[in-house]
Amino acid sequence: MTNDISSSLRPALVMTGLFAILLGLAYPLAMTGIGQALFPRQANGSLVTESGRVIGSTVVGQAFTSERYFNTRPSAAGASDQGGYDGLASSGSNLGPASQALHDRVQADLQRMQAATPGRPVPSDLVTTSASGLDPDISPEAALYQVDRVARARGLESEALRRLVAGSIEEPLLAFIGERRVNVFELNRRLDALRAKPVR
Repeated sequence: MTNDISSSLRPALVMTGLFAILLGLAYPLAMTGIGQALFPRQANGSLVTESGRVIGSTVVGQAFTSERYFNTRPSAAGASDQGGYDGLASSGSNLGPASQALHDRVQADLQRMQAATPGRPVPSDLVTTSASGLDPDISPEAALYQVDRVARARGLESEALRRLVAGSIEEPLLAFIGERRVNVFELNRRLDALRAKPVR
């Protein structure tokens, strides 16, 4: 009986140890090495540096709320009074359609946006959060909706900003995977590079 147990236990322990080494060490190290060799920028978080200082990432959203910038969508990741977008607190709000808190927040956002851009319907992604709370993108419609507000705040011509948005639209991968989108971080970097011109 003892021999039967030991003869059954030995291969189980050997296989457990083998797969722990293969899948717990060798595979992750191989994938990390391949990622660093072939896609070093993406493997390290797609970080963007300026004057030797990291200013953001193209794949992790950050809060832009100034009138001078294109705003991101709301985020439930982190404290709402700090704009969300806390990379250590990635999550959705978990508020359902019957939630009064969600209704009040959406209504407040709608009123604020309609006051800044009256007479136009607000794109839904400007008042709804993403599942992760860290979405770096908005729809082209959401970016174009903000053009007049940003143009007024910066003293730029609206048409110049519409061209800027049009040039910032990313198409779906292979023309069918994903949706057309605008990376807000990259758009605002291009915006800062524009020279202000008097509005005619």
